[in-house]
Amino acid sequence: MGPIDDALAAHVERALADYLAERHAGMAEAAPSFGSAVESLASFVLGGGKRLRPTFAWWAWRGAGGAGSGEQAHAVLRAVSALELIQACALVHDDLMDASAMRRGKPTVHVEFAARHRALRWLGEPERFGAAAAILLGDLALAWADDMFAGAGLEPVRQAAALSPWQAMRAEMLAGQYLDVLTQAKGDESAAAALSVARMKTAAYTVERPLHMGAALAGAPEHVIAALRGFGADIGVAFQLRDDLLGMFGDTDVTGKPAGDDLREGKRTLLMSVGLRRADAAGRHADAKVMRTALGDDALDVDAVERVRGLLVEVGAVAEVESRIADLADSAMSALRSVDLADPASAVLDGLAVTATKRTS
Repeated sequence: MGPIDDALAAHVERALADYLAERHAGMAEAAPSFGSAVESLASFVLGGGKRLRPTFAWWAWRGAGGAGSGEQAHAVLRAVSALELIQACALVHDDLMDASAMRRGKPTVHVEFAARHRALRWLGEPERFGAAAAILLGDLALAWADDMFAGAGLEPVRQAAALSPWQAMRAEMLAGQYLDVLTQAKGDESAAAALSVARMKTAAYTVERPLHMGAALAGAPEHVIAALRGFGADIGVAFQLRDDLLGMFGDTDVTGKPAGDDLREGKRTLLMSVGLRRADAAGRHADAKVMRTALGDDALDVDAVERVRGLLVEVGAVAEVESRIADLADSAMSALRSVDLADPASAVLDGLAVTATKRTS
């Protein structure tokens, strides 16, 4: 294994820190007041996260024959690290749209800026200021993602090859965000709608497209790219289904978000879709009503959340979603084993699949 392989997360962290420090310095000089806002964005980006997206992209690059050291390897490292800025955009905007108060155990960006407005007794409404700041900083993260990717120092042929998955990923991430809010607005309880959100909002930009991007950077043939995308699509959906379970049953001290938040926000996850379908099919109409009434009730107390949790277990929804995760993991591994990748990429990707689908945070 190369030197980057051995400490990939630390290399990604350093690449992000260096890039953000450079951009912050330029902003702080040109517009000091905005510089302080940029500092908050940098703190958010560097304040936690699994770095899954650059990790999947890097191991696709390595698996398709890309070097683990040297000038081009470091250029690829910078390019795939830019994926974390797309993730920052998604999280900042998602927290605002969902009215989430906490992320990684800390106040979300819009809450932080509303609190700053309130503490300094500025004019206007603190919540509107917080929302505006979150929108702008999320947009800035997306713009800087493009800048970091474009300025990574890739050879022109490699950058051109990676541009298609990069562009597709950005559009799919935004489409997924829209489908999420649309599903909530329509009250669509169908499994098809929940899975569509999971595929577009999470699977595509978390696993599938990063793998596509890494393989394209290495000049992988189409059959290798197709296999990696198939692996990524299944693991990505499984990742979201695990996230849905953690959103309902996870330990707040571990996840950094209050348990039951998805329920309060009215998320029509596959877990809720299955729970409602199974309750209706079993003639448990009163229980189905309890679950439907709880969806979108931001005043739900701990006992009410616990009641819905119990019902989801009782009707078999949790077991069905766990089974779906296992099936997706099996399908993903079949796709991964259908192609030969350079060592040790297959083993690393296998381990990442386990991490993504069996995690506790």
